[in-house]
Amino acid sequence: MGNRDQKDRDLDSARTSDDQSWLTTQQGVRVETTDDSLTAGTRGPTLLEDFHAREKLTHFDHERIPERVVHARGAGAYGYFRPYDSRLRDYTAAEFLTDPSVTTPVFVRFSTVAGSRGSADTVRDVRGFATKFYTKQGNYDLVGNNMPVFFIQDGIKFPDFVHAVKPEPASEIPQAQSAHDTFWDFIWLHPESLHMVMWLMSDRALPRSYRMMQGFGVHTFRLVTREGKGTFVKFHWRPLLGTHSLVWDEVQRLAGADPDFNRRDLWEAIEAGEHPEFELGVQLVDESRADELDIDLLDPTKIIPEEVVPVEPVGRMVLDRNPQNFFAETEQIAFHTANVVPGIDFTNDPLLQARNFSYLDTQLIRLGGPNFSQLPINRPIAEVHTNQRDGYGQHTIHTHPTSYASNSIGGGCPMTMAQSQPPDDVFRHYTQRVEGEAARMRPESFRDHYSQARLFWNSMKEVEQGHIADAFSFELSKVGSTTIREGVLEHIVRIDPGLASKVADKLGLPAPRPEGIELHDRASAALSQVPPLAGFDNTAPTAATRRVAAVVCDDVDDVGITALASALSDAGATLDLVGPREGWLRGSSGERITATHGLHSTPSAVYDAIVVPGGAVAGLIEPGGPAKHFLLEAFLHQKPIAAFGEAADLLRRLGMSSAETSHVPVTDEEGVIVTNREGRELPEDFISTFLDAVAHHRAWGRDTTHTTA
Repeated sequence: MGNRDQKDRDLDSARTSDDQSWLTTQQGVRVETTDDSLTAGTRGPTLLEDFHAREKLTHFDHERIPERVVHARGAGAYGYFRPYDSRLRDYTAAEFLTDPSVTTPVFVRFSTVAGSRGSADTVRDVRGFATKFYTKQGNYDLVGNNMPVFFIQDGIKFPDFVHAVKPEPASEIPQAQSAHDTFWDFIWLHPESLHMVMWLMSDRALPRSYRMMQGFGVHTFRLVTREGKGTFVKFHWRPLLGTHSLVWDEVQRLAGADPDFNRRDLWEAIEAGEHPEFELGVQLVDESRADELDIDLLDPTKIIPEEVVPVEPVGRMVLDRNPQNFFAETEQIAFHTANVVPGIDFTNDPLLQARNFSYLDTQLIRLGGPNFSQLPINRPIAEVHTNQRDGYGQHTIHTHPTSYASNSIGGGCPMTMAQSQPPDDVFRHYTQRVEGEAARMRPESFRDHYSQARLFWNSMKEVEQGHIADAFSFELSKVGSTTIREGVLEHIVRIDPGLASKVADKLGLPAPRPEGIELHDRASAALSQVPPLAGFDNTAPTAATRRVAAVVCDDVDDVGITALASALSDAGATLDLVGPREGWLRGSSGERITATHGLHSTPSAVYDAIVVPGGAVAGLIEPGGPAKHFLLEAFLHQKPIAAFGEAADLLRRLGMSSAETSHVPVTDEEGVIVTNREGRELPEDFISTFLDAVAHHRAWGRDTTHTTA
């Protein structure tokens, strides 16, 4: 843990505590009062010599830095990474990937892409997943997303794409949405975006939690040995809690009820000791095999299906500490795709090449100058020795007599390869032959824009395909131009005629004819989030960290609730009591229970499952009762629902269960578990069946058309 401890010390040296201390100026001068300006007389003008007032106001005027153009809204956490073993030693000189005895401190920033800092967490959007590894060989940044591809193939289009997805220039709306004309105009005219758009229209764009979200390096990189041998690599992060999403109606509710839903979830989980864990995996492709693939590895709009090249797990990351100051840490952290260490290098991916220029340029304007790497959150644990001097934000007091190379006055330091035998861990660029005519063109292998979009569609289960069709219908319904709508439909029909027909019907447009279109039936089970997954474990069924709500009121079956709460706690889940009011309630046993949340302020969308106990709860849920909408929403969102005692028959009357209740726990394919038993007689298999339903996230087979509104 030595490296991690060192990073903690670096950060601690920059922290201050204002407890029991005197207020001073930034020069350390104690201040008499900070409530009144220095004036000429009690009613006279303020004097220019009031240095404290001027300093205080000047700092306030400058305490906001420009927000990121993209990925503006984020949340961060500290943690550590450790490789499982040394299996990558034959592929890379990067010690943090090859030495299982080395624990590397990390900082991860999750984010949305399109919205401003004030937008909601749960919008339909790509999510950033950027990791800074503070390694002994220098800082390495894996700047990824929760989707493995991107909208464009060449970085020269990046300003165009971002301008298109940002709010309309005249009205500055919509915020944090792609459902408007300029975005879809771009998509219509740039079919290379279609694969990414399929991901964006899928449930992957609505993650349940940052803790339940995959991450991808997007580009093909290179691992390089000390001897200079290269291997192509794609990086994958896989959450140990499984990959899970919200549904569209939920995100609408959450955007209003809790716009900080994902940020709050991450923060509270870490504070509660429920540390998010992610497994790092790699897809390795020998350079001699690259031409055997049916994609171009330099094309960032393509994936390598895991059935073709498996993802090999190589290490684990744990996030175990929240930042202490959002601005100083989460906001000021500066990621850069070109921050690499010995053993990791680039490829000629044209989007990656542009990012390698753009990220550094961005930090210079955001953080005020070239010394942003000296900020505590960006400072490496490796020693830094450069000839770079001065500039905005210079924290280092340089005392060395020279700032140039080569030199004799300073003893030749800092030395380079030309002056001394370099150590084994010096960075050496991968050696390759490069030649060709200077021209603005792309290889022919980049021109296939439909086959992987269809691969993604074929890989989705029926319920996921329905969500994608609904998403296209919603987004395009916000587009005013019929020309753009029809242009997008002409692309969709080349992905799947059935999808195009469904979307066209919702828009009141004729479906394009699929004439002369060749469609393949290839699929990848690794892309779906709905089990069964044919050998792939994306969902990782577990009830750990899940939030369950029990609807309560006076005279509720508190004994049964206590038994269920204990079982949920043992499984790592939590049970909240949600009542008609917050505070003390009287249980049927005569004991007091506490409703921690009120039905008036807490939508069911914030929970993963609902329990309806016996007792007087039926009165809350009958027509006109305050809990009926709470329960109905959860049912429509396909969440597990359990009922026991008197409440069991209530679900059948509401059309939420077709099962006849009995003393034996009954469930069906719709994920509703009921029993007439209550209190101390609550069957163990009732509880275990409910826990299993919670672990599987949703009842995807539920028919939601027969409820009584």
